[in-house]
Amino acid sequence: MAQDEKWLAIEKPFGRRRLLTSAAGLVGGAAAGLLPAGCSTPNAGAGIGATTLVATDATTADTTAGKVRGFSRNGIHTFKGIPYAGTTGGAARFLPPTRPQPWTGIRSAMWYGPTCPQGPRTGWLNDENAFLFQWDDGQPGEDCLRVNIWTPGLNDGKKRPVMVWLHGGGWTSGSGQEQPAYNGESLSRRGDVVVVSLNHRLNILGYLNLAAYGEKYASSVSVGVLDLVAALEWVRDNIANFGGDPGNVLIFGQSGGGGKVSTLMSMPMAKGLFHRAVVESGSTLRLGDPELAAKLAAAVVAELGLNKASVDKMQAMPYARLLDAQNAALKKLQPNPPLGGPGMPTPRGAMPRLGFSPVVDGKIVTRHPFDPDAPDVSSNVPMIIGTVLNEQSPSMNDASLESMSEDEMKKRAAERYGNQAGVVVDAYRKAYPSVKPVELLSRMFSVRTNAVTQAERKAARGAAPAYMYLFAWQTPLLEGRPRAFHCSEIPFVFYNTDVSAFATGGGAEVRALAAKVSDAWINFARKGDPNHGGLPPWPAYNAQQGPVMIFDKTCEVKNDPDRELRKVVAEALG
Repeated sequence: MAQDEKWLAIEKPFGRRRLLTSAAGLVGGAAAGLLPAGCSTPNAGAGIGATTLVATDATTADTTAGKVRGFSRNGIHTFKGIPYAGTTGGAARFLPPTRPQPWTGIRSAMWYGPTCPQGPRTGWLNDENAFLFQWDDGQPGEDCLRVNIWTPGLNDGKKRPVMVWLHGGGWTSGSGQEQPAYNGESLSRRGDVVVVSLNHRLNILGYLNLAAYGEKYASSVSVGVLDLVAALEWVRDNIANFGGDPGNVLIFGQSGGGGKVSTLMSMPMAKGLFHRAVVESGSTLRLGDPELAAKLAAAVVAELGLNKASVDKMQAMPYARLLDAQNAALKKLQPNPPLGGPGMPTPRGAMPRLGFSPVVDGKIVTRHPFDPDAPDVSSNVPMIIGTVLNEQSPSMNDASLESMSEDEMKKRAAERYGNQAGVVVDAYRKAYPSVKPVELLSRMFSVRTNAVTQAERKAARGAAPAYMYLFAWQTPLLEGRPRAFHCSEIPFVFYNTDVSAFATGGGAEVRALAAKVSDAWINFARKGDPNHGGLPPWPAYNAQQGPVMIFDKTCEVKNDPDRELRKVVAEALG
C-alpha cells in the first residue's frame, strides 16, 4: 500500500491550570529515598514553581512533519501542541485522521494547541467545585489533534519509558491540559521518563454514527478512537527523537481516559503500539449499542432538518449548531438518563445511557473491551487497575448534605437500588457501623464491581499480570467533604500534589504519598511491575485472594476487602 493511502486507510490508521506552587513543593527531599533504580534524583526545592526557564533554538527536535522548538525548565524539555494529524474541521469533519501538514523551518511548540470543541463546563457554576479543580478549558478548535511532551533528554540515545496520558471527561469532554495535575514536568523529572498527553475528537465530532448516510462516513462512529491510534503511531514514529523508547510505551488514563485505555486494549489496530496499561476509575467492560448510536445520529440529522442527500452540510455548520442538535436529540430520546457513574455497575436490563462513544462496529472496534472476557489481542500487556474510595461524594459541592439523616440516606439509596435498598443499606451499615450517613451513601454509590471484574478477566488470561489498587486518602480541604473523590489520585500519580494544592492541601505528608504512588507508576512503566521499596509488597491480582494495594496515609495490601458487599450489590441490581 502506498504511504499516502496507508494514512487514509481504516484498516491501518496512521501510524484540569494556573500553577499554585511552593518552591519546595514538587520534588522535596522527603520523597527522594523512594526513587526506583535508574531514575534521576530530583533537585531539592526544584519543581515547576522554582523556575529556571530557557527557550532557544537549542531546544529543538525533529518530527516526521518538520522541526519543533519547545522550552527547557529545570532540566526538563517541554513541547506543546505538536500536530500528530491534520485538521479535522470542514471537509475533514467526521472522517478518519490524516497526516499532519508538513512545515518548513522550525515550528514553535511552546503552548497547548486547540482543544476539541465541547459543551460548556457546568462545574464552573459551583464555586467550591471550581476551586477544587481549577480547570483550564483551553481554546476550542477542530485542528485539535495535538500532543504535548515532557522529556529529560533530546536526541541523547537513551531509551526512556514513555507514559502516554489519556484524559478524562467520558467520550464527550476534557482535554490534555484541563487539570493542573496533568502537567508532566514533575513526573518526567522524578522518573527519568517521557510523558505525553494529547487531545482527540470528542462528542458528536468523534462518535456520530453516520454510517447509514453513505460510505464516506463509514467510520464516523469511531473516528475519536482512530485519533488515539494515530497519536500512538505518531509516538512510535517520533518519540525516539525526544529521548523515549517506542518499544516501551505505557498508556494510562482516568475516568473516561480509563475507558479509552480499556477500549484500546481490545483493538487489533492498536496492537504493538503500547506495552503497559493503567486504568484509573474507568474500567469499561462494554461499549455502546450500534443500533442506539444510529438512532441517535438519525435524531441529530432530523434536528438539523437534513437527510441522506443533504447530510454533507453538517461538515460546514458551526459547531454550536451541532451541539444544540446533539443536546436536543439526547433530551428527546432519553429525557431521564439512568443513574450511574464512570465504571459503576447498573441494574440488569436497565436502559443504557445514550451518548456519544465508540461502538463495536466489527472493523475499527471489533469486540467489547472486557466482555465476555479479557481481549486476546493484548494478552501480553500488564495492567494496573483501580478506583478511589469515594467515586461519588454527595456532599462534595453541598455542605448541607453532611448532616444527612439515616432516613434521607435510605431514601437516596432507594433511587439506585429500588426495593433492595434496605438489604444494601443493612450490609453497608454492618460493615461500617460508625460512619456518617452521607459517607455510607458515598460508599454504596462507589462500588468497585467493574474494576474487579476487569482485573479478574485479565488475570484469567494468565499471560500478563494485573495489579489492583484502591486510593483511600481523603483530602482535608472543604472540611473534608470531597473525601477520596473522583480524580483525587491524579496529582499523586503525576507527583503534582503541590501544583494541585487546592485539591490536596499540599505539604510534606501528601508529597510523601505522591512519591509512593508516582514511583509505582514509574516502575510499572519501566518494567511492568509497580513494586518499589517505599511500598509493602504488592502482589499481582488473583481472583481467589483479590489483593489490592490501599493507598492512604499508611499504605497496605488487603485481600478483597469488599467482596461480600459487592455480592450484595450485585444481587440487588439483579
